[in-house]
Amino acid sequence: MNSSSVSQVNLIPRKILFGSSGKMRVKISPDGNKLSYLAPVNKILNIWVKTIGSNDDMVITDDKQRSIRFYCWAQNNEDIIYLQDEKGKENWNIYKVSLKTGEITNLTPYENIQTGIINTDKRFPDEILIQMNKENPVAKDVYRLNLKSGQLRMAAKNPGHIKWWVKDGNLNVSAGVGPSPDGLDELIIRKGENEWERIDSWGYEDSFSTSAICVTGDGRYIYLIDSRNTNTGRLVKINIQTGEHEILFHDPLYDLDGWVDFFRNSDSILINSDTYEIEAITCHREKKEWVILDKILKDDFEAIGKLSKGEFHVISRDSLNNKWIICFDSDNESHKYFIFDRTGKKGEFLFYSRPELNEYTFSKMETMSFTSRDGLEINGYISYPPGDNRKNLPLVLYVHGGPWARDIWGFNPVTQWMISRGYVCLQINFRGSKGFGKDFLNAGDREWGGKMHDDLVDGVNRVVELGIADPKKIAIYGGSYGGYAALAGATFTPDLFCCAVASFAISNLITYIKSIPPQWEVFRNELIKRIGDPDKEEDFLKSRSPLFSVDKIKIPVMILQGANDPRIKKLEAEQIVEAMKQKGLPYECVIFSDEGHGLAGAENKNVFFGKIEKFFAKHLGGSYEKFVEE
Repeated sequence: MNSSSVSQVNLIPRKILFGSSGKMRVKISPDGNKLSYLAPVNKILNIWVKTIGSNDDMVITDDKQRSIRFYCWAQNNEDIIYLQDEKGKENWNIYKVSLKTGEITNLTPYENIQTGIINTDKRFPDEILIQMNKENPVAKDVYRLNLKSGQLRMAAKNPGHIKWWVKDGNLNVSAGVGPSPDGLDELIIRKGENEWERIDSWGYEDSFSTSAICVTGDGRYIYLIDSRNTNTGRLVKINIQTGEHEILFHDPLYDLDGWVDFFRNSDSILINSDTYEIEAITCHREKKEWVILDKILKDDFEAIGKLSKGEFHVISRDSLNNKWIICFDSDNESHKYFIFDRTGKKGEFLFYSRPELNEYTFSKMETMSFTSRDGLEINGYISYPPGDNRKNLPLVLYVHGGPWARDIWGFNPVTQWMISRGYVCLQINFRGSKGFGKDFLNAGDREWGGKMHDDLVDGVNRVVELGIADPKKIAIYGGSYGGYAALAGATFTPDLFCCAVASFAISNLITYIKSIPPQWEVFRNELIKRIGDPDKEEDFLKSRSPLFSVDKIKIPVMILQGANDPRIKKLEAEQIVEAMKQKGLPYECVIFSDEGHGLAGAENKNVFFGKIEKFFAKHLGGSYEKFVEE
């Protein structure tokens, strides 16, 4: 298929897939009377509010430079809190917008700091609990922030090594987790204002699959995802005084979702806002499945499950826990939002996140598995272009970031974009991916560019053996770790791929580890154990760094990078581009001057995906929507 002669009639436009349109991140006010959501104003995502049952939608923020992505209601029903950074630098400040006056206030007006919201609590309606590295760039202290006066009061001083704080029912933190001098991750409990006591610990092998979630409201128990003495993370309830462990749920094959980020944890864990007991938690098997701990919720979940097809997420609840906002995610249609009334066990459809998507037909995401060359079972997903032909097609290996993350089932605009252009999209949860037990995750240690890459290669070879993929038309594409994998594909296995696209990519593991941002210092030793030591193992890390194998490149490479990326510095792109330039190798490079680790701007996304699509059309021969830079 020649890109210059392809009909664009049936293509799903990039602006439909990646444009800033529709409504997302929907939340209900604590009193249950209003909804909020993110939606664009001149292509920039801002916060909107409406009264439930009315059409009085009103935008309440006025950001003209960068889309807002993270926000929440204050428990006083009068303020909405949001985070914003500058040009992708991740120097997050906390802002308040008053619904009464419309006034917007920067509550943490400090330069070069990083803040985050730990918790809000209905018993403290005019306060929020935050963390901030104002006093020490390496260690985030905990503060109570008064929304009326703007006063900050230290709630917990970081001893210097805490990487995760654990919230409790008193708008405070009663526990923390961090690496101790003996090499273990320790769980410490507050004994006084600045007095802490270790009550538990775990070794390096459990560090990515064991985490603390919350302390109960009475202060007697703490919930953990715990992988000690087993392969997968179990939900455990620990008596703080006696140390007694109660196992509440365990899946022998898959980890429970223990993500504790404030803005996302309602997607995977339901915590009772009065008792701080865990009511339900998710387990990501091939698809996301809920585990109900509080049997009172059984009828609610059954009723919700009948509202629509797909996986559902409980994304927001009012303070009385009577009204829930539900989002349904399916692999081939836009997200659907419902409001669910627990009293009557009835759900009311609110809206599609992006109704314009319903004008197009999307492909389903199918599960797949294969056995690696050394005997590991590898799982993933494969998506096919429209039509009945599943033989000898061009393929894009789309590698997830992290690498300690995983691909999941659901609607993915990147996947749909590729398959609508005529490419098979292959997503592989290679060793090192989270969710499949600690043995599988730890099997990725020191295997960047090694067995982790072998898993990707084995997956591609399996699809070729099945006759699905044209062996001469296989591309590799990804961001962050996926970008590293794309560069590894171009350098370590150049005969397998016909082109590579690497975004926000590590080219030199030595410079990457040595330049991590200050707030990652508490993870440095773990990074060294999992990747390699730049001070003691220079030759090893060079052998796993694409930069030092540039002379092996035989294929065109595209590199995309945010100039302000604090995690993977611009140097990672610049040094490999310079090496390719010196050797006369084919490359394209795009640096986004106002972006960091990922893209926030709609116009930048247009450039990003437009250039990649043109690149793929040239080297894979798929369909191509004309690209015009705005």
